[in-house]
Amino acid sequence: MLQTLSAAPLPPVSVAAETMLSVRDLHAAYGQSEVLHGIDLDVAPGEIVAVMGRNGMGKTTLMKTLMGVVPTKSGTITVDGTDVTAMKSHARVAKGLAYVPQGRMIFSTMTVQENIETGLTVTGARKVPQDLYTMFPVLLEMKGRRGGNLSGGQQQQLAIARALASNPKALLLDEPTEGIQPSIIREMGRTLKRIRDERGLSIVVSEQVLSFAMDVADRVLVIENGAIVHEARREDVDEAQVARFLSV
Repeated sequence: MLQTLSAAPLPPVSVAAETMLSVRDLHAAYGQSEVLHGIDLDVAPGEIVAVMGRNGMGKTTLMKTLMGVVPTKSGTITVDGTDVTAMKSHARVAKGLAYVPQGRMIFSTMTVQENIETGLTVTGARKVPQDLYTMFPVLLEMKGRRGGNLSGGQQQQLAIARALASNPKALLLDEPTEGIQPSIIREMGRTLKRIRDERGLSIVVSEQVLSFAMDVADRVLVIENGAIVHEARREDVDEAQVARFLSV
């Protein structure tokens, strides 16, 4: 059964005509080795989509390609109707795309406040918006502390706050639960839904923890060998079937 499902990419589930992030026939490669093979993806305004898959299946490459870290071989990426395919990463940020990379990549020697301020560059603002500290009160308490001295969960909050400082329209998170304890994962799920509800953001999260994806996502996709092989709305997800894709 699994082999049959994996044999060919499935057509995307139809979503609302209005899309915030649209990906068409996306191919990406490292050198001569193609890693993404024709990804199609639409994310509606205010929708949370979880992209699931085992390590090495293409989740991080998809995120990096959407952000311009890995160049697009062919296909198109549009954000709120603007084609960003040929743009550098910083230009994509200016057009409304924000990225929280795997491992968080915060600046360890900079303070919490300084880390968040790096996200303000494209907005022209000089002061961290108060609503970010309201959303992440622990960061307000620790705004003078160096980022490297925070716990893993606090660093993840900092990375998300830094991304939100650019006032994005769509937020990409690459494996945000990695290395974080279960109680913090649950809190992170509540925070992502709050971000979506309060800011109207579209969110794409790559993930291996099925319970987290089921908690936060409106739709769940599975990527295998660089192609989308399964897709369902959360209420229609067959958890056992998705779990088989995730098993080694």
